[in-house]
Amino acid sequence: MQGKVALEEHFALEETLQDSAGFAPEADWPELKVRLLDIQDRRLREMDANGIEMMLLSLNAPAVQAIPDLKTATELSRRANDYLAEHVQRRPGRFKGLAALPMQSPIAATRELIRCVKELGFCGALTNGFTQIEGSDAAVYYDLKSYWPFWEEVERLDVPFYLHPRNPLPKDAAIYEGHRWLMGPTWAFGQETAVHALRLMGSGLFDAYPGLNIILGHMGEGLPYSMWRIDNHNKWMREQNRYPAKRKIADYFRENFYITTSGNFRSQTLIDAMLEIGSDRILFSADWPFENIDHASQWFDAAPIAEGDRTKIGRDNAWSLFKLG
Repeated sequence: MQGKVALEEHFALEETLQDSAGFAPEADWPELKVRLLDIQDRRLREMDANGIEMMLLSLNAPAVQAIPDLKTATELSRRANDYLAEHVQRRPGRFKGLAALPMQSPIAATRELIRCVKELGFCGALTNGFTQIEGSDAAVYYDLKSYWPFWEEVERLDVPFYLHPRNPLPKDAAIYEGHRWLMGPTWAFGQETAVHALRLMGSGLFDAYPGLNIILGHMGEGLPYSMWRIDNHNKWMREQNRYPAKRKIADYFRENFYITTSGNFRSQTLIDAMLEIGSDRILFSADWPFENIDHASQWFDAAPIAEGDRTKIGRDNAWSLFKLG
């Protein structure tokens, strides 16, 4: 398929590069490093060779979210966003930007989001999971009421918010001790992000701001296939799920969330997701440079789905959601 849009595609600054070093064996790090630092050269060749018209670019993980100091996090966000804006301006028909945000402060995050959308022309934001804040050893999640003014502004600006994974903090990762291979994209990324998304759904956030659009990668971090059980477990018992939200969790998932194919190139999984949430809520992505663009594209172009669904997932849904026209 020609004209695809890919929207979980990453780059790094020299100062954030080492954040990705742990996600590649030593022998593969030189290759990943080159991929992360490139925007205008090999990336474009890969896009051209695989029918990708446009990429939405975002900073690598965890980067800003792992910097407890607010001043440092804010400065890094601005540098990363300004750097990305320069590259987008060179080829606006091929690249768009997703803002990095200093979520250590909802006020600072709101200010930077407005700047990126209004001044830099970005079409959304991507944050790498929970945030660390100076003076606390806890992971800070965005269902907290202190973040609701930020979400109000996201809704007002009418831009999507991509919730990207990161590993749990060491103090919260005891379940993985002795099994470190489960960290990262193998398992921990998906579990961490799924819980964060469920916290948002159960908090009542989408009752207050029903226009919010949240994106999850990797075919929904396992959530499409768990929705029924989340809402229907132990149904004979008198007391069911207790949370502030007014509706079933599946209602919010189907109305306020999109998922992408990033890093999950499996036809059976795609078809199941289509049955659960519909092809209007799925978007193509590769997860470059951690996954190969040709692997993503060749699989998707040959996936046994209707051509109308392929066009929606590969291009049209992203074009509409991000207002790329």
